[in-house]
Amino acid sequence: MAPAAPDAHAIAVRLDQLLADRGMTLTELSERVGVSVVNLSILKNGHARAIRFSTLTGLCQALDCQPGDLLSYQSTGGQDGRDRQGRQDRQPASEDGLTSSAL
Repeated sequence: MAPAAPDAHAIAVRLDQLLADRGMTLTELSERVGVSVVNLSILKNGHARAIRFSTLTGLCQALDCQPGDLLSYQSTGGQDGRDRQGRQDRQPASEDGLTSSAL
């Protein structure tokens, strides 16, 4: 088995959808939360390796959302639609790796 890529993880970030739903720009969110646009862009594009609870709290306050609205687990389980624990996947990922469910 080949080692996972440094950014490989099964967490999808739905920051684009939340911003669009609220008519907010990344710059405006940056000012409200106190996180640089560069760091928010890294998070938005799925390249962040970690997020502090204080940052997650600030994002949730600024976007008026719950952590689950911003982050979701994308199963990397088997082909039969079940995750590693044998649970049925909630929703298949779209081509961009994000679920199509409404926020």
